[in-house]
Order: sequence, then structure tokens, then C-alpha cells
Amino acid sequence: MKIKNIDGLSAKDLQRRVNFGAKFIYFSYTVSLVVVTFRRTSGVYLIHPGEKAVVKRSFYTLLSLLFGWWGLPFGPKYTIAPIHSNLQGGKDVTDEVMSVVSGYALYREANKRKPNNY
Repeated sequence: MKIKNIDGLSAKDLQRRVNFGAKFIYFSYTVSLVVVTFRRTSGVYLIHPGEKAVVKRSFYTLLSLLFGWWGLPFGPKYTIAPIHSNLQGGKDVTDEVMSVVSGYALYREANKRKPNNY
């Protein structure tokens, strides 16, 4: 999954922002085309401390409300969960993202210390 709006922040910058209350969140949506229903998720968004994700979550909720119901038989069933999740604020994946970021930072640090044997 792609992380949106991190704008070239380093791993240390991301850790610092998370320590001050930033979160990584994604939103779900459903789109139905009569006989086919697609359940998808947005990219992961970095939500800064004090920032409201209303506009982002509203887009995906509205998308599900307008286009999720039309699929038979699963459209209505698969549309309810994303709407509920988005209205609750989306899915918080901060811990998962930060574990990957920490692993990347450790990898970079280990390769800086490693001597070149060529």
C-alpha cells in the first residue's frame, strides 16, 4: 500500500510525528457494477496531530453510498462495513507502518556501518 502525503519525510521525521500524535489511517469503499462487487481500500494517509480526516473519509463513504449498493447479491452486504468503518475514523494502521519504518531505518543504519569488501 502506498502512503500518501508523507512528502519525503525521513524515518526519524515520521517517528517524531507519530510520537506527537500523528496516525496512519486507510479507508474502505465498495463499488458495484450490477453483477460484480469490488471491495477496496484507499492508500494509507498520514494524519497529522490535530488534522481532521473528514474530507478524506467522506469521499470514500460517499463513493460507497452511491456505487456500493447496486451489485447483486453482495452489494448491500459489502457496503455496510466500509461505511461503518469510515464513520468510525477509518482503520488505524500506525503500529504496522511504524514497524516497517523502524525496520527500514535499522537496515539503512546497518548498511552504513558495513565496510565495503570489494
